[in-house]
Amino acid sequence: HSHRFRHLMCFALMFCVVSATYVPPPHSTTKPGFPVPMNTDNPGVRKAARFGVYRYNNSSNDLFLFKESQITKAMVQIVRGLKYMLHVEIRRTVCEKREHSNLDSCHFQKKKSLQQILRCYFEVWITPWLHKASVPTAVCD
Repeated sequence: HSHRFRHLMCFALMFCVVSATYVPPPHSTTKPGFPVPMNTDNPGVRKAARFGVYRYNNSSNDLFLFKESQITKAMVQIVRGLKYMLHVEIRRTVCEKREHSNLDSCHFQKKKSLQQILRCYFEVWITPWLHKASVPTAVCD
């Protein structure tokens, strides 16, 4: 009798361990923890790049706002949300910072002397269910 009980206990414990360690994220085939390449046209990638641009604009002392002109490389990692690792080219627009313009309506500078392109690396962490986005890393040169 006790032998059979022990066998059941063991089975129950094993089941608990397995179900506790692997929790797949909702609607995803990607295993947690590994950065995977993403299409640079992906809407999530583009949105994340824009968050990176906001962060850059907030910290720059340029008179003008910059906007993403090209996403050259994108990776995403699933870690309590989505962590995007993006290589993005940003360019100076004609919109002045103090105007608080909507970036979508800002055109890139046409004037040769005012044109500037920066290459940036952004890490953007999005937790959709909390409607939160943070940008721990934004490096441009």
